[in-house]
Amino acid sequence: MPNIEIRKVTAHIGAQVSGVDIANPLGAETVAALRAALNEHKALVFDDVDLDDEGQQAFARHFGDLTTAHPTVPAVDGAPNVLPVDSERGRANHWHTDVTFVLNPPQASTLRSITVPPYGGETLIANSASAYRSLPEPLRLLADTLWAEHTNDHDYAVPDEEVDEDKAEQRAQFTSINFRTAHPVVRVHPLTGERGLFIGGFAQRIVGLSVAESRKILDLLQAYVTRPENVLRWRWSPNQLVLFDNRITQHYAIDNYNGLPRRLHRVTVAGDIPVGIEGKESYAIAGDASHYTSVHTPEA
Repeated sequence: MPNIEIRKVTAHIGAQVSGVDIANPLGAETVAALRAALNEHKALVFDDVDLDDEGQQAFARHFGDLTTAHPTVPAVDGAPNVLPVDSERGRANHWHTDVTFVLNPPQASTLRSITVPPYGGETLIANSASAYRSLPEPLRLLADTLWAEHTNDHDYAVPDEEVDEDKAEQRAQFTSINFRTAHPVVRVHPLTGERGLFIGGFAQRIVGLSVAESRKILDLLQAYVTRPENVLRWRWSPNQLVLFDNRITQHYAIDNYNGLPRRLHRVTVAGDIPVGIEGKESYAIAGDASHYTSVHTPEA
């Protein structure tokens, strides 16, 4: 077996990985060991990585086909699978799971540090499976029956009065294709069978309820996801890569670095169509994301 060391960071989420050079091609046993660690810990941190954009893409491909950078936002020049997560282009300081407004969101995301501020700029990653397990039984039974509509049709993070010309242009780009998809509020992980709360910032309405009614229920469930016990708070250093399971986590980039430069590069792995506890798959309402992602078939 590969000589990989896995060291937990918190009780419920996160582990640091050593003993593997992810800049080189990985054997099947190593990939299987990393997948098992990801299933258990939800987020894996690799220090002192010697990767460029091509190397990051090569590492992510060990877990499946890549998506393009984003359904509507431009990629890094010359690297169509790489999204620049750059403070100069906006800040994702809200809880979300990547691209849940499409039918099959990415199964996994990789973030690589390019420029880190001297303070602040942490990324929070939350375990939505431990959140589900902590629900009181009446809430758990309710959540099991719910579906939520996810959409990109507005900027959930920035109030209208704070939108200047640049932000308005970014918002128009982000919503240049309208996507709406219904997902189960409780998603079953295809590899582990765990149940997790599949909500976050793109979930705007509970199917069958008004927006106002939906907001109260979503906020109540979201409060369990973001409990400190369920959250890894990762302080970036140069040359780090974080791999997290997008099927069963949420994340949040903290805007606490006084406008200093902060840049990460994101590469995501194509995902499967979410399935609820009754075996029903998510369904698209608006928007075709076939230009962005293929549909992944989960491994046995």
